[in-house]
Amino acid sequence: MSDRFTKSMARNIYLGGGVFAFLLFLGLTVDTMERLPERDHRENITPAVALGKKVWEDNNCIGCHTLLGEGAYFAPELGNVYTRLGNDKEAIKIMIQSRPVEGVPGRRSMPQFNLSDEELEGIAEFLKWTSEINTNNWPPNIQG
Repeated sequence: MSDRFTKSMARNIYLGGGVFAFLLFLGLTVDTMERLPERDHRENITPAVALGKKVWEDNNCIGCHTLLGEGAYFAPELGNVYTRLGNDKEAIKIMIQSRPVEGVPGRRSMPQFNLSDEELEGIAEFLKWTSEINTNNWPPNIQG
């Protein structure tokens, strides 16, 4: 073998590495797709959960709150709020409904969104569903 590193050797290493990286990516993608259903409980997605997701997006809740670690970090994590409130959907609804219209002077406060009963049920169902996702114990503590 020659002591020189030729263009064809470099090309073979480049192509071999590229093929290896692509196959690794493909394998990890397939593995992830196979494991997701057992982690995200997609069989529990109901029309109420879908409505709750729509309410979440329409009101830009992620602009202040985090959900499973993603979001603004301005207000509390809501991925485990159902668990924090004792597995009680009514507590979630009451918390949202009880917000003062004008907020709390001198403090950051969630506004009153005047959600309908159907929207409140939807957001409570969405947060319940979110709390059931297997996140490998994230966030690390119950407070988020």
